[in-house]
Amino acid sequence: MILANPGAMNGGDEVVAAPVGPPHPLEWKFSQVFGERTAGEEVQEVDIISAIEFDRTGDHLATGDRGGRVVLFERTDTKDNGGSRRDLERIDYPISRHPEFRYKTEFQSHEPEFDYLKSLEIEEKINKIRWCQTANGSLFLLSTNDKTIKFWKVQEKKIKKISDMNLDPLKGVGNGSVASSSNSVNPKSYLANGGFQDRLSNDFSFPPGGIPSLRLPTVTSQETSLTARCRRVYAHAHDYHINSISNNSDGETFISADDLRINLWNLEISNQSFNIVDVKPTNMEDLTEVITSAEFHPTHCNMLAYSSSKGSIRLIDLRQSALCDSHAKLFEELEVPGSRSFFTEIIASISDIKFGKDGRYILSRDYMALKLWDINMDSGPVSTFQVHEYLRPKLCDLYENDSIFDKFECCLSGDGLRVATGSYSNLFRVFGCASGNTEATTLEASKNPMRRQAQTPARPSRSLSSSITRVVRRGAENPGADANGNSFDFTTKLLHLAWHPTENSIACAAANSLYMYYA
Repeated sequence: MILANPGAMNGGDEVVAAPVGPPHPLEWKFSQVFGERTAGEEVQEVDIISAIEFDRTGDHLATGDRGGRVVLFERTDTKDNGGSRRDLERIDYPISRHPEFRYKTEFQSHEPEFDYLKSLEIEEKINKIRWCQTANGSLFLLSTNDKTIKFWKVQEKKIKKISDMNLDPLKGVGNGSVASSSNSVNPKSYLANGGFQDRLSNDFSFPPGGIPSLRLPTVTSQETSLTARCRRVYAHAHDYHINSISNNSDGETFISADDLRINLWNLEISNQSFNIVDVKPTNMEDLTEVITSAEFHPTHCNMLAYSSSKGSIRLIDLRQSALCDSHAKLFEELEVPGSRSFFTEIIASISDIKFGKDGRYILSRDYMALKLWDINMDSGPVSTFQVHEYLRPKLCDLYENDSIFDKFECCLSGDGLRVATGSYSNLFRVFGCASGNTEATTLEASKNPMRRQAQTPARPSRSLSSSITRVVRRGAENPGADANGNSFDFTTKLLHLAWHPTENSIACAAANSLYMYYA
């Protein structure tokens, strides 16, 4: 027993110091899989998942695919146990809980289109999904393909069915059948109020015995059905492919970004947007940089960040000017002298950025590594986690088969202690980013995720290795295995994943299958 202060005793009680040190590595376990292929089953192109997103509570999960569909999943274990929703500001990770989701509903968000003016085919693939604030038990979300953003409302509606009639036909004094038979022999028409009217005159008379009862259907609401309705369509605002959408913390606005511009929208106005960033040069031959990802600050509604193909991140303050052609801060890592090669700019391009929950840090993913940036320190990343360093000798082959242009996403845990990203062979990596934490775990998107686990003895180096000095010949240096001896397959890659906002739970996509893990 270690005493914090041996001389400080209060009533004979010992004051025990809390253990100090990095958190223990998490033990990841398989939780669920949706849409797993059977042996020999061929994956349809339209079924491949292209977007994943948890909502703010973590009770709902949305996926989008290349066929333009959005599928919603709902968490069930909290409801079954009678648990209430967690306070979003409190991070609590129970060890024994097993998160479980179930299929909720799906809807067709986008259809394939053709732009006849530009002779351009617009595919239905969902590029991004973002959840909006819920209201009155309804779910709201934004989805986008290359050109058009849509605002969806998903709500439960009661299904009304005709259960029976309000009158037994055998006991009724008068009914429809009696009236119809009387019409055949009597030139009088049966009225809705039970009276008779002579067709040959305007005389009105009551039938003998009074007005008969009417047979009316009885409507009851027995079941509920989930319906998705497109509330608004935000179209015709981007000349290039939309790569990002991001909600503002004010709950009223969002941004959409393509290769050269970022537009600001109001959720209630679909026919007008404001261009806040424009990097398009006067002469397109002078184009050297494009926008790759953009995201709003999680708490400051006036700040957003966007990344570029040159490996830089720009922080923007909307209070400075209407057109944010100048940045508030620039984050980029200086190039190591003498390390430049043909592939330098390609692998430096940032494919995804994410703000931490408190907005203090920005996580970026380029082809080779994950980088964590402190927005108060623009001299360089505070941490770098090597993901594809073992592929550096094979960049020539990766360039020839276009794998070097794959865009991997990244995510942070709700407590900010860990980061994750995907790789080839349906692998994904989880790194500890707290001070002194050397956790680096590799898992496979399968029912046995620990099959490819690999722990590194120390934090990955921040420095890049020397540039390629020779052309790698095909078949040299065991091109079918990584640094840990695991074979890799460039045709299977885990590009999309998301971390639960309040728990150590990860959802990731391998082709058309959605795998979920917890720790």
